Amino acid sequence: MNKKIALFPGSFDPITLGHIDLIERASQLFDHLYVGVFQNTTKKSLFTKEEKMLLVKKSLEHYENVSVVSQEEELTVTYAKKIGADFLIRGIRNSKDFEYEKDIYALNQHLEDSIETVFLIANPKYEHISSSMLKEILTFGGDVTAFLPDVVNQYIEKK
Repeated sequence: MNKKIALFPGSFDPITLGHIDLIERASQLFDHLYVGVFQNTTKKSLFTKEEKMLLVKKSLEHYENVSVVSQEEELTVTYAKKIGADFLIRGIRNSKDFEYEKDIYALNQHLEDSIETVFLIANPKYEHISSSMLKEILTFGGDVTAFLPDVVNQYIEKK
């Protein structure tokens, strides 16, 4: 029997409770889920790649069928094929996310039509959270602890 393997790519800068919720739900749908800590060339990072990897791994260490990976040299669909993933996971918070993700889906289908994209709708209690907004709040000394895993909050406190 073929295992259902998925890749959830993102910058995870920082990983939020919304991400964790999507990862938990996706981990229940697939035999194995790779969480890909990838670079978004359009965003300025708060954390280094090493810091993001550390925080994502610590946030997800209790999920038995989840692995955290990183790469910066390949297209997401190329990397997905390399690791044996037939599915990409994407989270949708609102209609803007849907329009953006729909365009990425169309391009990915053009590049590699054997990989299916699965859209998961954000839990309403997390739909207003975005890493970009949290970075902005952090920049000006605001409190974002309610939106982040404890391990991330502890790391930010030390930093």
